[in-house]
Amino acid sequence: MAWLTARYLIESEPELIEKRANALALEQSVECPLEAIGSQFVLDEIVARVDGIKELGERRYLVDVKIATATTGGEPAQLLNMIFGNCSLWENVRFVDLDLPRDLLARFPGPRHGMAGIRELVGARERPLTATATKPQGLPISELARLCRTFVLAGVDIVKDDHGIADQSYSPYAERVKACQAAVVEASVETGKPAFYAPNLVGSPRALRERARIARELGIRVVLVAPMLIGLPAFFDLVDEFPEFVYLAHPSFGGAGRIDTSLLFGKIFRLFGADAVIFVNYGGRFAYSQEESLSIAEALRALWGQVRPALPVPAGGMLVERVPELLDRYGPDAMLLIGGNLLIAREHLLERTREFVTRVESHRFSKTAAPAAAR
Repeated sequence: MAWLTARYLIESEPELIEKRANALALEQSVECPLEAIGSQFVLDEIVARVDGIKELGERRYLVDVKIATATTGGEPAQLLNMIFGNCSLWENVRFVDLDLPRDLLARFPGPRHGMAGIRELVGARERPLTATATKPQGLPISELARLCRTFVLAGVDIVKDDHGIADQSYSPYAERVKACQAAVVEASVETGKPAFYAPNLVGSPRALRERARIARELGIRVVLVAPMLIGLPAFFDLVDEFPEFVYLAHPSFGGAGRIDTSLLFGKIFRLFGADAVIFVNYGGRFAYSQEESLSIAEALRALWGQVRPALPVPAGGMLVERVPELLDRYGPDAMLLIGGNLLIAREHLLERTREFVTRVESHRFSKTAAPAAAR
């Protein structure tokens, strides 16, 4: 029997940590006392077991639990259930890492394009990439299309819908996507530089498939998806059914307080097919530390079996003036996403966006910059 390893941070009194660790192993496998099990096969091959306990500090312990891969069925929802199902309800437990054996990892193709595929799409082999968003929701479609055109004329690589724009009465999906795609294509032809529009795919599984079909018929190559909003298994199926899209994953609804951010955004989103992942940048309008943000980027680019590296996309209250600092922290294998700080320029939006693009594309990396990821 093959086993995966799930790692948890448990708060506990020293005299109780072994008991709590073993209770977690039971909860995440058979969900009943050992005394209730009469099958030797279940005891030997199904019951999860504690593989290590490491004290980190006062009342804080890292606990490794071996879980039988057969219990996952090689299926996305059941994998999540077995690694962080019932124990996600325990206040003293945080899920911090995951190690999958090669055979199980092979059941999850991961990004179909990844970082290298995005670079090929936009024609940028080495430099950092740029992205922005059409905001705010509520604008007429003609204004959203105008924003798309302006951003592309300024040289931005990817223009995405704001994640709050869906299929509202003031912004019907089919009409909006057609207009914005046309604006981006027209402006890209005018500049001679590849640029792409990423519509927001959100809704029930039935709606997702229909909206993806519309995007496909319009020749769209990049889409925005919030995996936690639509459901991680639904995201997995969407990638499988429409593999031609580059998937830009949005973190909305991803603030699960008991799962590590580098695990959720850096490994699980990537495992389920995200080619690029938007995450909260440090020093913006969200309270992420520099260490936390950089660890997400590192997890997205790290070597991991056959799973392609995904492109880190730091965002959230970022300033054009911080571009040099951020690029030195994240390195060339990143795509900076700035929205509101461009839009405040109002009638000078074109010039402000060109400043953003120029700062990114002309940046010379310091010796302390993050190394380019394996491709």
